[in-house]
Amino acid sequence: MKGKPVADRIRAEVAEQVRGIGHIGLVTVLVGDDPASEVYIRLKHKAANEAGFDATDVRLPADTPEQELLTRIAGLNASDDADAILVQLPLPDQIDEERVIRTIAPAKDVDGLHPLNAGELYLGRPAIVSATPRGVMALFAEHGVRLEGARAVVIGRSAIVGKPMAHLLLQANATVTVCHSRTRDLVQYTREADVLVVAVGSPALVTADMVKPGAVVVDVGMNRTDAGLVGDVDPAAFEVASAMTPVPGGVGPLTIACLLENAVRCARYRRGDLAYPG
Repeated sequence: MKGKPVADRIRAEVAEQVRGIGHIGLVTVLVGDDPASEVYIRLKHKAANEAGFDATDVRLPADTPEQELLTRIAGLNASDDADAILVQLPLPDQIDEERVIRTIAPAKDVDGLHPLNAGELYLGRPAIVSATPRGVMALFAEHGVRLEGARAVVIGRSAIVGKPMAHLLLQANATVTVCHSRTRDLVQYTREADVLVVAVGSPALVTADMVKPGAVVVDVGMNRTDAGLVGDVDPAAFEVASAMTPVPGGVGPLTIACLLENAVRCARYRRGDLAYPG
């Protein structure tokens, strides 16, 4: 299950919507010089510019006080030039990430992390949903993966992938189990999964013998090792699964494409084309 063909289609649809709306302002905020964050920001801006967005890259030094960052975000909240705001995580230790996320206007929160957006998803009426889980659902739809009644296991409980992924699967009428670092006997759950989504950040955490024959496996992990970029699932699982995402080339392209979709949604909220539910 390669992500690029689906991502390319989404990005083409986004570009068409941007042309219809006109100006859409996407603002990214990066505090410090974390190398991985630098790469992510560069990729997001490249995709945004190709789709016709007006993308602005705000850079702040690593020793930026929390209040200064909050003040900058408040200014972006009030700006008509900023439709969608993304604060790249992680943030330096002196800054409270939760407070920063709560400060972003919910209708401009392109990552879908604000408590109001998380709450709307929990209640089954999603407004803005994290891009990676949205991309995974688009991949399932593209490949005709039957989720209704399926046993789905999500490994990982992060706010940006694991938890929203579980809610989206639940809303698709799957029977969902969430596993994590404290789960005992992980293999007893993975071996029963018709659909397995792994988002932990641990190379080859899931081995081939942990996968149910014929299962659909989505590997969200992207781990930089001496051998290169690898996922959370041992590639040997390709021989067991009926379908599986590669790393790289699986979920990654979809994350960026769905982030752009979210930015369009933010723009429509700001213009009143859509009513933000919160």
